[in-house]
Amino acid sequence: MNIINQKTGWIEVICGSMFSGKTEELIRRIRRAQYAKQAFVVFKPAIDNRYDEKNIVSHSHMVEPSIPISKPDEIYQHLADDLKIVAIDEAQFFDPSIVDVCNDLANRGLRVIVAGLDQDYRGKPFGSMPQLLAVAEYVTKNLAICVKCGNPANRTQRTVHQGEQILVGSTEAYEARCRNCHEVLD
Repeated sequence: MNIINQKTGWIEVICGSMFSGKTEELIRRIRRAQYAKQAFVVFKPAIDNRYDEKNIVSHSHMVEPSIPISKPDEIYQHLADDLKIVAIDEAQFFDPSIVDVCNDLANRGLRVIVAGLDQDYRGKPFGSMPQLLAVAEYVTKNLAICVKCGNPANRTQRTVHQGEQILVGSTEAYEARCRNCHEVLD
């Protein structure tokens, strides 16, 4: 049984490859909080405008209003007194200060829900996600389905050639792959 003091905050991280349902899970948790009448705010990196400039949108087209930000410390400008939950999508795109911001918010008694890729297209740890995974109280690792063999997929296969680590895209540039079918393209 979990008994949580109302002053206690915590960090939840939802990670996995592309097409594993990370944003869907984030939206699901936010909607449950809505039913419970808990005040929340949702953030996304301004760089991620794949489906919408402002809203977070899953690959299956679930939508939730959000505030696009360029730097993690912009979150502080949007905190209300009655706030219970801060949700952050695509956390791998933020600079390392995202870890300190999430820790500070949790220390203030907020529930912080973070979603992001844990690995880049090369299968290497991505951005600040390893640090967020290390400090989180709860971690959910989602798996997709490998488009080549149908096995559980925990890797993101880039299907276009570009050497930069960050290439914002969707099905035109990425596929979900298992460990055996994943190939690093440079």
